[in-house]
Amino acid sequence: MVEVTVTPQSSLADRPVQIRVWGLSPSQLVTLRAWLKDEQGECFQSRTFFRADKAGEVDPGLHAALGGSYSGVWPMGLFWFLQPDTLFRRLVKRDVAGSPFRVRLEVFDGLSMGTDPREQPLGSCEAERWYVGPGVQRVPIREGRVRGALFLPP
Repeated sequence: MVEVTVTPQSSLADRPVQIRVWGLSPSQLVTLRAWLKDEQGECFQSRTFFRADKAGEVDPGLHAALGGSYSGVWPMGLFWFLQPDTLFRRLVKRDVAGSPFRVRLEVFDGLSMGTDPREQPLGSCEAERWYVGPGVQRVPIREGRVRGALFLPP
């Protein structure tokens, strides 16, 4: 049974997380995909190809991606290289205090480009990426032509 984990599962968006896949065959070629839908329903995704180590594990912080959205060792690459399905869209979080981005992580056997909607992942999990910590207060600022927000710690 293949498992994908993100540790911690819920974190602030600027904090690193550890992604691990285990339960694979040694040297198995897999595709790791991250995707989310923004507040307007637009899909953003990244996908990279990895070869499992001798223990049947993949850790993007230790193992080099062979290609896809990026190559090389990038522990947070699946989050940093999210691209829109629709050209010229930007990933922007408008409701920073009310809800997180929920990023879905999936692992597929072999090189998967995601063109077949019937293709089932070997394993998946979900990570929450928050933009405001617990207890932080958001105060809107409107002074003359200045507009902004002040975030006050608890």
